[in-house]
Amino acid sequence: MSGRVGDLSFQQQEALARFRGNLQDLLLPTMPKADDYFLLRWLRAQNFDLKKAEDMLRKHMEFRKQQDLDNILTWQASEVVQLYDSGGLCGYDYEGCPVWFDLVGALDPKGLLLSASKQELIRKRIKAFELLLKECELQSQKLGRKIETVVIVFDLEGLSLKHLWKPAVEVYQQYFALVEANYPETIKHLLVVRAPRLFPVAFNLVKSFLTEVTQKKIVILGGNWKQEISKFISPDQIPMEYGGTMTDPDGNPKCLTKINYGGEVPKSYHLHNQVRVQYEHTATVGRGSSLQVDNEILFPGCVLRWQFASDGADIGFGVFLKTKQGERQRVGEMTEVLSSQRYNAHMVPEDGSLTCHKPGVYVLRFDNTYSLIHAKKVSYTVEVLLPDKTAEEKIQGLEATGSSPAQ
Repeated sequence: MSGRVGDLSFQQQEALARFRGNLQDLLLPTMPKADDYFLLRWLRAQNFDLKKAEDMLRKHMEFRKQQDLDNILTWQASEVVQLYDSGGLCGYDYEGCPVWFDLVGALDPKGLLLSASKQELIRKRIKAFELLLKECELQSQKLGRKIETVVIVFDLEGLSLKHLWKPAVEVYQQYFALVEANYPETIKHLLVVRAPRLFPVAFNLVKSFLTEVTQKKIVILGGNWKQEISKFISPDQIPMEYGGTMTDPDGNPKCLTKINYGGEVPKSYHLHNQVRVQYEHTATVGRGSSLQVDNEILFPGCVLRWQFASDGADIGFGVFLKTKQGERQRVGEMTEVLSSQRYNAHMVPEDGSLTCHKPGVYVLRFDNTYSLIHAKKVSYTVEVLLPDKTAEEKIQGLEATGSSPAQ
């Protein structure tokens, strides 16, 4: 039995009745409209474990109260977030479920986080999910049958290393965690279009915040994604930009009245010039010397990500690949991957990343050889980001058949 209305076993029916009885103190005063469809979402999310489902729902009600979700649809984000945080509700699938387009690749993550708080960006996404649930209610009334799930299209065109910036990734990690904890069993499909080779690494960063059930709903569409997407959504409900026939009233194929396409945030919106971060390591680079931080990359496709700041003065930085294993090499003996240059990291912290196309030992080198008088204190964090193997094999498989999703 699926655990849905009309398809319940005797044990599931009994669990539903007990669940409703256990929640009378919560449902009557705060959720008088909580029907069987609603309650079964929480039960399915916890495999009909009454205690876990009750704990989950009670935590959600606390979350609703803390975030004032009953009034969130009237809340307005700041101007910069409204203008440059991409995405929008556009169309319905064949069964009438709302479709949300999330244009991840079009985002300027650093620009947004220099102009707005992480909390505001997450709240904007929570508002979007509440809007989708409201749309489900309207569709249920319009169609005369229950609509309780949504389709999300993730457009990854333009996804690059800048989107793997740690503070930006943390926004999506927290968002997915909140969705799983507060909107269980509401996602029907997660359609991924125009996924670049970097996608397996990006996905691996957020995968642990998604349940296995949600992960199974992810569909990566290939190079012919404009045809494939019509298997899920009718062409008249898809913007012409995405292979359908829908346009704005003025004929615009992007449906700009429904979808925000993001873009680079003008510096005039920036409230500060850096995002505060915590570093994992601190070291002193002596005068006239350098510090080498080794990172072993076992296979190609991994991403090396770093953040650093210096104290009091600038510091040199570059990335090199060792040509001999198991021994320290001078800079001139290694292969230069990212040329060394001096950074004013005492004024503005630096961050960056690179895709490692070869296995080997990559050396992040902090250079103070040019300073014969002053030692430099450096705080830094270095991470090796691994690709998700399943996603990587899917991308490679699509490329092998001439259907690269990034087309």
